[in-house]
Amino acid sequence: MPELLPLKEVVARYGLTPQRALGQHFLFDSSITDRIAAAAGDLTDCVVYEVGPGPGGLTRSLLGTSGARKLIVCESDKRAIAVLEELSKAFPGHMRILATDALTVNEAHFCIPGTKIVANLPYNIATALLLKWLKDAKRFASMTLMFQKEVALRICAEPGTGDYGRLAVITQWLCETKRLFDVQAGSFVPPPKVTSSVVSIVPRAEPLAAARREYLEKVTAAAFGQRRKMLRQSLKALGTNTDQMIERAGVVATARGEELTVQEFCALAREYQTQTGARF
Repeated sequence: MPELLPLKEVVARYGLTPQRALGQHFLFDSSITDRIAAAAGDLTDCVVYEVGPGPGGLTRSLLGTSGARKLIVCESDKRAIAVLEELSKAFPGHMRILATDALTVNEAHFCIPGTKIVANLPYNIATALLLKWLKDAKRFASMTLMFQKEVALRICAEPGTGDYGRLAVITQWLCETKRLFDVQAGSFVPPPKVTSSVVSIVPRAEPLAAARREYLEKVTAAAFGQRRKMLRQSLKALGTNTDQMIERAGVVATARGEELTVQEFCALAREYQTQTGARF
């Protein structure tokens, strides 16, 4: 580990004050950033992708404590680039900086298969980023991500709970999920109004059940768009023969969306696709 100035001194030198508009909450506690990096497992023989590094607190842990051999960081805040470039010089040949919006990045150009994503995600784009990465989930060996706790609960929720919804179905269809630990608001500068949680998301070798994503998304949107209504009513929004679709999928017509398993939603998606006449 090279000799580095304390992170707070670096932030003060560059005038890098957190911007709420960018969803920035800096994490200076190295014991927490080290814990996040360690949760991602062995990083010495893979590409690691970090989004929203800011002044580089987690970046230091990934490069130093965890010994990531190849780290790609994506940062849209131009004020932070100089800080990250200084850090890159301290770890020559180990770090690449993408000065751009992560939502516009084509990860296939930078992240080889087996890449691990490790990030304290900006709150305002965290869910959008996850859904984007899920479109090419098999590219990644794992994702170790920090979200607002309420989002983490939704990602990992089980059927029959109030947090279970579209995000849980889509994520768990493609990945195994686990909420690892919480990070209290006081650990950040400035403190957010919510607790954060670190989540492990590991892509499955194959989806949990056969389905096409576009149909699964439409079925879950209809089912959870009217959570209080039974499926025989909420699925009418799809504009198909709802009763036939439910019967052939083998689900209970009087059930509500939050009661269905991911596999049952996939069965409905397959029947919905059949009714639209689309090919499998």
